[in-house]
Amino acid sequence: MVKLKHVVIAGLVVLFGILAVFYLLPSEEKKVRKRFDLLSQYVSKEPGEDLFSMANRVKNIGGLFAEHCEFRIEGDPLYTFSGNYSREEVSGYALRGRTYFSNLSLKFHDLKIEFPEKAAAKVDLTARLTGKSTTGENVDDTRELECILKKIEKKWLFSRFEVVEVLKR
Repeated sequence: MVKLKHVVIAGLVVLFGILAVFYLLPSEEKKVRKRFDLLSQYVSKEPGEDLFSMANRVKNIGGLFAEHCEFRIEGDPLYTFSGNYSREEVSGYALRGRTYFSNLSLKFHDLKIEFPEKAAAKVDLTARLTGKSTTGENVDDTRELECILKKIEKKWLFSRFEVVEVLKR
């Protein structure tokens, strides 16, 4: 009886250990998705955002990017942004871009994540940027993107954004 009790307890401990690993240690796919969630959170802006919050968000945006990141966002002359940029340049552009808006929201949908290499993730997704400029103009822009993230020092960092298709309403 005592041995059976010990076997059952040991089995339950092993079962809880396995479940804890699956729930407490996120998969690489979940880690990549979390980076997009953070980027969305840091780019978004609510009316009346204070200076400290803005500075903190812009600093955090830079931390999501590799030391050098490639952008290929072309098509509309107003939104053309192509080239290789440092983390600091990305933060600077984010700061300037956010100042043009009183309200801004960036959402990512339909993420399709692949791992072509051990330390690289390719993500195809739909990005939607909505908001209102400081002059009162509404913005609603949707694009299909291909993003590459690299795992650098145990963190997934954005290293490339490319527009695949501009979606029109």
